[in-house]
Parts: sequence; C-alpha cells; structure tokens
Amino acid sequence: MALTIGQVAKQCGIGIETLRFYEREGLIAQPSRPDSGFRTYPPESIRRVRFIQRSKALGFSLKEIKELLSLRVDSVTSCGEVKKRAEEKISDIEKRIHALREMKDALAKLTAACRGKGPTGECPILEALGEPGRTPASEAPETGRKGGGKRWQ
Repeated sequence: MALTIGQVAKQCGIGIETLRFYEREGLIAQPSRPDSGFRTYPPESIRRVRFIQRSKALGFSLKEIKELLSLRVDSVTSCGEVKKRAEEKISDIEKRIHALREMKDALAKLTAACRGKGPTGECPILEALGEPGRTPASEAPETGRKGGGKRWQ
C-alpha cells in the first residue's frame, strides 16, 4: 500500500519538511511522481524514517546515519563493523560529556565568585568573559571544535 508524504510524516511524528530534508540529504529515496501528480512512498519508508530518528536520538550525525543505512543493506559488512561504529560513538559521547562537565565547572566557579548585587560594570562573570585570552572558544576543551586549553580557574 502506497503512502502519501503526509501519511508517512504523521506515522513517524515528524513534519513534511523534515521528510523532504531527509530526501535532499539522501537518507530516504525521493519517490517518483506518478500520473496522479502525488508522490507515493512504500511502507518501508516508515521503518527507514524511524531508523533515522532512533539513530539521531542516540547521537549519530546525519552522515553517520547514512553510513549505517548503507551498512544495513551491504551483505559484506558484518555485525562487528556496526558494533565498532557504535563503540566509536560511545567514545565520542564520553568526550562530549567530559567537555560539558568542564564547561559546567567553569561556569560554577564564575557564578560562585559573583555576589549577584551591584552594577554590571563590577560583575565578575562579565569581567572574566571580557578578559583577553579567556574566551569560551579559546578555553573550550577539545571536542572537535576550534580551541582547547585550560579552563577558567
């Protein structure tokens, strides 16, 4: 039974524009337009979109999801390869958690130094943020972004 874009979107709990975005990104096939003028999707589209959603919820990027989808249909790939990618994602998540903890600690130190009273010209948080060489980008731990180095002390 063929489905309309609206039916697929509704069953997956996403918007039509999200479904179109997935098409543009090559995550789902863009169906051809039959004589009726309305594109119709096979029921498998729902399963594929749900796969994408679950993968996103686990922290996989769209590029990684595309790779996982291709592994799903590759008869040469083993379950071990998929497991390896999942373990790499776990490592990436652990690094991000570490970076977020460092950011939280730095902000906690800044807020502890602030009395919460007085003019903003005397605010230790704003002063620390305005100090040369102490920007969040230059102080951020390595997370794949620019910067790195020590946290605010």
